[in-house]
Amino acid sequence: MSKFGKKKKGMPAVNTASLPDIVFMLLFFFMVTTVMRETDLKIENPSLPNATEVKKLEHKSLVSTIYVGKAKDTEKFGAGDKIQLNDKIATADDVPAFIYNERSQKSEAEHPYMTTSIKADVGCSVGTISDIKLKLRDVNALKLSLSSRKDNSKQ
Repeated sequence: MSKFGKKKKGMPAVNTASLPDIVFMLLFFFMVTTVMRETDLKIENPSLPNATEVKKLEHKSLVSTIYVGKAKDTEKFGAGDKIQLNDKIATADDVPAFIYNERSQKSEAEHPYMTTSIKADVGCSVGTISDIKLKLRDVNALKLSLSSRKDNSKQ
């Protein structure tokens, strides 16, 4: 018999010493890159209309959103369709100032790629949306997106 026997060695254990560093680095990355909701809705959450052809917007940082719907606080803002620009209830006449303000926050090279998105409730009147579209046309904000949800029932 041999004095030195052959011992079978298994796979070595995985070194987990750097695992906490990696976890904290990922946590820090996601904390820094996450964007919180920028606006507080003062209108009821719009139930978007159904659409058969839906396309996602590519550059979400270049999108200015206009919300249209019924106000949550009808005693303060009244009944009927209301337009929300950023965090305030406004009228269609305030839309050009809103677009100019959004343009001033972006560089000149990004202006042609800016999109205006209208998130309108199903029950809002076409006249309100038409007024907004006319005001957008006046300030040459011709890239328009009407938000909707995909209709899965017609498949």
